Amino acid sequence: MGCFQRFHPVDWKRLDWSSRAARAFRKDAISFGIGNQGFSVPIRGPNRQFALFTVSHTTSDEEWSEFTIRMQRDLILIAHFLNVKALELEKGRAPEPVRALSPRETDALTFLAMGYSRGQVSEMLSISKHTLCAYIESTRFKLGALNTTHAVARALAEGLILMGGLRGPRQADGRGAKTRAWLPINQF
Repeated sequence: MGCFQRFHPVDWKRLDWSSRAARAFRKDAISFGIGNQGFSVPIRGPNRQFALFTVSHTTSDEEWSEFTIRMQRDLILIAHFLNVKALELEKGRAPEPVRALSPRETDALTFLAMGYSRGQVSEMLSISKHTLCAYIESTRFKLGALNTTHAVARALAEGLILMGGLRGPRQADGRGAKTRAWLPINQF
């Protein structure tokens, strides 16, 4: 039940196994070959679809912890790519093709993905918070996202924004004034 209430991946060790029903369920699952360790990634689609990608293994707590720390990003990406492919197989349930983002939408979403606040992003892009909100709403609509976090995840999964590097500085304001701004790598 814990996985159905979350947006983030869940290591089974963090679930509440204290109730008699939960312990019986876990014991029964292990008897049918499910490992004593598990990691589940909840996936929510644009049309209120829900899927759960889970890996499990029988191993020690220490080995499992090392595995999940090392592989968490890959498991999340695999989960989302498998979900997209599964939706493509069922006619009528495939997600709509992703529409291209404008350069400013890409900049705004990239900075939000990097952890900057909306106030910081609007200042870095030299735009009002109201304009930034319009860009965010536009990206959410184009990506079929339920919220900003979902939009960032979809943009990353689709390769519309990249993390891990920037280029800059550049001439940014178009009025001849020299300002310093940083652009995501994919804006070449």
